[in-house]
Amino acid sequence: MAAPPGEGRPGGRRPVPGEPPRGLPHVPPHVPPPGARRTPPRDLPPRHAAAHLQAARPELARRRAAVHGHRPPGSPRRRPRRARRFVARWGWRAYAIPLLTLATLLTLADLIVSGTRTTPSGSAAPVPASSSPAAPTGTAAPEPSDAVEVDAGPIDAPVAPEEQPAFVQQGAGTVSVVPGSSGVYGSGPLKRFVVEVEDGIGVDGASFAAAVEATLGDPRSWGSSGRLAFQRVGPDEAAAGAYEFKVSLVSPGNMEIYCPGVGTGGYTSCRYGERAVINLARWETAVPDYQGDIATYRQYVVNHEVGHALGNGHQACPGPGQPAPVMQQQTLGLKGCAKNAWPYP
Repeated sequence: MAAPPGEGRPGGRRPVPGEPPRGLPHVPPHVPPPGARRTPPRDLPPRHAAAHLQAARPELARRRAAVHGHRPPGSPRRRPRRARRFVARWGWRAYAIPLLTLATLLTLADLIVSGTRTTPSGSAAPVPASSSPAAPTGTAAPEPSDAVEVDAGPIDAPVAPEEQPAFVQQGAGTVSVVPGSSGVYGSGPLKRFVVEVEDGIGVDGASFAAAVEATLGDPRSWGSSGRLAFQRVGPDEAAAGAYEFKVSLVSPGNMEIYCPGVGTGGYTSCRYGERAVINLARWETAVPDYQGDIATYRQYVVNHEVGHALGNGHQACPGPGQPAPVMQQQTLGLKGCAKNAWPYP
């Protein structure tokens, strides 16, 4: 006779798979807390445990790489950037080398800007502060406001005959305004001028001023036919700046003070800023092509340098035998032209 259900077993019924035996306390399955390290159950069969570990390896590798800074296995290898490679290779020198290079370039640029001065012939150069002459009137040689005009550089100046000069080679370096004034010469727009003579050169200022007045007041000069009018003014007007230009007589040894850097070579005259600077050597001896005609050369040199002060540039000889333009560089040679001292002969 079959035994009744559950007979011979505790509780009188068959155990249900997965259900704990009756009479024993119920223990819930173990659930790991969030973030806990997962390990394969120890009671899994060996083949299931191996598969569990194989699946967990990538996650473990990524976590280990995040902690230790290593590249996880199987991930694409990233090449470091050039800057990082450079720093890793050179260390502190990676920062020192660019800084030293930049400092060197800045130093070279500063030396080039502050130590290089180009003063080609016919261009202006700033007047050095240490060489600006202080006139007795209390004014110094002014800065030029436009281009400088000069007849020649030292290499272009003709060689003067070897003879004992009858003039002072180098005066005191300061100039004095010749006292007195004149009437108005001409009927055009008025141009007032100051006459200066360097101190210590032995030239009578009144005589030089009279020669300049006579030249600019001549009908053949720049005021011809009512083009301009001229008037000489004295020290008071010079101190007040009530003039348009100056005519200054300077010794050859001090030409570089009043025409700094323009290359007169102590031979030629020049116009520098507001000054028409007449070289004493040329005033006293003229030039070889004038063959001793000092009076005509004096008229020429005054008209030529004042012409620059009025804004006129150089001109060339128009042809052999023709009168040389007054703005031709006749001090350097007539170039086949005939000597001429006047803008409107």
